[in-house]
Amino acid sequence: MRFAVIGAGVIGRTHAQTIQSLSPRAELAVVVDTIPERAQELAGQLGIEASTALKEVLARADVDAVTIATPSGQHSDAAVAALDAGKHVIIEKPLDVNLEAARRVAEAEKRSDRTAMVVSQHRYDPASLIVHEAVKAGKFGRLTSGNAIMSWWRSQAYYDSGDWRGTWALDGGGALMNQGIHTIDLLAWFMGEPVEVYAWTGRLAHERIEVEDTAVATVRFASGALGVVHGTTAAYPGLTTKIHVHGDRGSAVVDHNKLTYFHAAGDDAEEYAYGAGGQANQAEAVLAASGHAEEKEDTGPKVAGISATSHTTQFVDFLNAVDEGRPPLVTVADATQTLALIRGIYESARRQAPVKIKELTS
Repeated sequence: MRFAVIGAGVIGRTHAQTIQSLSPRAELAVVVDTIPERAQELAGQLGIEASTALKEVLARADVDAVTIATPSGQHSDAAVAALDAGKHVIIEKPLDVNLEAARRVAEAEKRSDRTAMVVSQHRYDPASLIVHEAVKAGKFGRLTSGNAIMSWWRSQAYYDSGDWRGTWALDGGGALMNQGIHTIDLLAWFMGEPVEVYAWTGRLAHERIEVEDTAVATVRFASGALGVVHGTTAAYPGLTTKIHVHGDRGSAVVDHNKLTYFHAAGDDAEEYAYGAGGQANQAEAVLAASGHAEEKEDTGPKVAGISATSHTTQFVDFLNAVDEGRPPLVTVADATQTLALIRGIYESARRQAPVKIKELTS
């Protein structure tokens, strides 16, 4: 499969390096950017062609698929154009910054008969797969609550580094839409459909941005389970992300993408009248038995905290999905649900009232 990468920034570089690492199954043909110097710089480093003419690239018969790594608010325009040109599409998160844009991508995918996938690489982490499989198998009993916690730091210089950063039009939001979306996506993947939110947001530690650097929200899921979302880029010097999943027969904690706690009662005779106090951790045994061995920490070079191998498993899934004629693990519908939850949080904070997610998606 021959790829064009659209957008030669930080994430575009990651996409390009990932594609090249998958040779001979994947080949990078061209990198596209509206800024000629940026396209030429990345293309020169990778030994490929550079272009500023997206329309011409999409018309090329030697381009089978594109990856979209432009500012978030431009994702849907490029995705729709690529799908309408008969190309398969990988879209960096988020799908876009509003739900109308997400609908346009879904409609384009349907009429194109091509495959579209949205990046959410942490669904492929061994810890995420184990927790999701446990939920599906009912190992935690009835789900009762879940938490998504992202306590990060981004400097003022980070927001000042690009005109699009921290804007509603192109960034689509702040701590939640840009950084926290991975953690929120996993929470929704584990807990199921979110139906209502109540939220507060604030810009508390940064200047010259339109969006939030801190947000908290309560979430009600279709199952009746409740959740809490906390996302911030104002927690100096930055801590790890955490996801808690709790049920009446088990719990799990994913910390920094690692399974740090897991317990499923299994035997109905098991009883902790006053709780185990964090003991009875089965995580190590579950990991060993799962076939999802956790990888060692990647100590290779990173750009903005992202390694060149961070997307590899998801890109392989995309190649397999196209070959096998099946949906990838992260579909446009999945990404739309996550986007709807974040948009619901923003709308609730704006109204200072609860918001039903279906009000936004219908």
